[in-house]
Amino acid sequence: LALLALILLSWLFVILCIAIKVDSRGPILFKQKRVGLHKSHFSILKFRTMRIDTPKDMPTHMLKDPDQYITKVGKILRKLSLDELMQFFNVFKGDMTLVGPRPPLPREVDYYTDYQKLRLHVTPGITCTWQIHKNRNDVPFEEWVEMDLDYIQNRTFPGDLLIMLKTPIVMLSGTGR
Repeated sequence: LALLALILLSWLFVILCIAIKVDSRGPILFKQKRVGLHKSHFSILKFRTMRIDTPKDMPTHMLKDPDQYITKVGKILRKLSLDELMQFFNVFKGDMTLVGPRPPLPREVDYYTDYQKLRLHVTPGITCTWQIHKNRNDVPFEEWVEMDLDYIQNRTFPGDLLIMLKTPIVMLSGTGR
């Protein structure tokens, strides 16, 4: 499925690459260390949405005035979650799956409780129940963890299909960010 998505979306990737290059200096892609299955580390791929002078390895929500770092094209990519499309390469490589808890930053895992670390017992995904939540940025971390753990304990193929079908709707509606 990841290979098929990469092929079908290749035209969009070309457009996004050109838009990013025209909009700002720097690389097209953004790589960041994330924590995956059983605390293994991997580099997640995203289309770059922030200026190259943005503080490194800092979650956007922890930056002081993050809007000053987001590029014009980046605002659109983030609003529509198009910056995440490169993660199909992570799925193809086996670092991620289509549906599963989002992979955290290593510094975030340092603060996890044992209960929260249960999220790391499955392969992380591009999308999850939190991703399709109407106002996901308003969901407190504890509730997000509960959603992930509920998904892990009750996951089914039809449930994954439903999440995958809802994801593009949330992306295109622009309500995800």
